[in-house]
Amino acid sequence: MKRVALITGSTRRIGRAIAARLAREGYALALNYRHNERAAQETVAALAALTEAVAFRADVSTPEGAEHLVRETLAHFGRVDVLVNCVGPFVPKPLAETDLGEWRLLVDGNLGSAFYTMRLVIPVMREQGGGVIVNLGSLNAGVARGAPNTAVYNALKTALVVLTRSVARSEGRHGIRANVVNPGMIDPAGVGEEVVRHIPLQRLGTPDDVAAAVAWLCSDEATYVSGAVVDVHGGLWA
Repeated sequence: MKRVALITGSTRRIGRAIAARLAREGYALALNYRHNERAAQETVAALAALTEAVAFRADVSTPEGAEHLVRETLAHFGRVDVLVNCVGPFVPKPLAETDLGEWRLLVDGNLGSAFYTMRLVIPVMREQGGGVIVNLGSLNAGVARGAPNTAVYNALKTALVVLTRSVARSEGRHGIRANVVNPGMIDPAGVGEEVVRHIPLQRLGTPDDVAAAVAWLCSDEATYVSGAVVDVHGGLWA
């Protein structure tokens, strides 16, 4: 029986790269998108030669959307072996200039989406006897520096690390592993050469770099890795 990976925000950039990598690893895929039907169908078509992939439209920043996604995934595949949370809206503003709508967008997208999906998938994984959760954080989330234009985003990604580690502690006895992957400056990042010069590896990362880390955490080579935070940032702020 093929293992099934449910990937939120999986029809563009990093999410799509993760989907492609897990398809090559032999997973069947439950993909998720919120608005862009065309991108979703293009992703499904691109992966068709590798595995079975189905795209489900759902806004996982809401409880109802997460419930719809998990329900449809189980109805189609009957199981969830891997959950990867890629949803993470980014609004670069100082805290005092962040309005309440942007606050809710950031909170519900970066932290709420992970909470809503995990609370639904964990009971499924318990019944199956195990599973893997990978949440995508951000550059050095967990030890993030204060930053003038990303205060809310950084705080939420740091909270996501704590949430994930707590899940790793509580669910390990059920065979469920939970980890975080923190992407750094991923091309195209819209940064200048001066920023790249500060990266020890002297280049921007790629979505495939992030996908490789996620795939390893999901693999049988990482069966004793849980509660870990893997930084994929080329050594920046190491």
